[in-house]
Amino acid sequence: MAPYRTVSELPQLIPVFPLDGALLLPGGELPLQIFEPRYLNMVDDAMAGDRVIGMLQTRGGSRARPILSPVGCLGRITSYAETSDGRYLITLTGLCRFDTGEELDLRLPYRQVRAKYERFGDDLGEDSEAEVSAAARSRFATALKRYLNHRELDIDWATANDAPLEALVNSLCMGLPFEPAEKQAFLEAPDLAGRFEVLTTLLEIDASDPDDEHNSLQ
Repeated sequence: MAPYRTVSELPQLIPVFPLDGALLLPGGELPLQIFEPRYLNMVDDAMAGDRVIGMLQTRGGSRARPILSPVGCLGRITSYAETSDGRYLITLTGLCRFDTGEELDLRLPYRQVRAKYERFGDDLGEDSEAEVSAAARSRFATALKRYLNHRELDIDWATANDAPLEALVNSLCMGLPFEPAEKQAFLEAPDLAGRFEVLTTLLEIDASDPDDEHNSLQ
């Protein structure tokens, strides 16, 4: 991991990868398969430089040039491999969220923005547990069980029960099949406690469909 201790040390001009439904959170790991020529070029340039890429979702616009969401997450390439057919298999590890600032026209095949990290300086701090009450944790556990039953999904409960709250919440936000707008809500939550509340609420909403025959706990 790059030794970034404060937001002032983070690269300000960053390449961005707009990809709806792909969520990167600070401390999380996002595997990506890169095959489009412009993004192969982006990875080449990133590997030759700071090894960082900003992950963003979009908000409408044209397919060729969608409108970038106002908040993204900077990730560092921590795993890299090239396949025999020229694809790149990389893993981004989340560093810090950013506000999407000015987009620069540098005549490159991929897009670059000037990232603003000031609001998210706490993302670079040590992992910390959110102050969540026992009642909130119980509500979350019930909502998660109902959601998984509703979706006919399963998780390793032993691992989940032993995981720190931040690791568990972030992995669920990134890995469960939420809609892009819902994933953006996780990203824009002010802190872990806020993300925990958004996650719990969305789990409850999804599992409350009265027309689904799997809506009750088994």
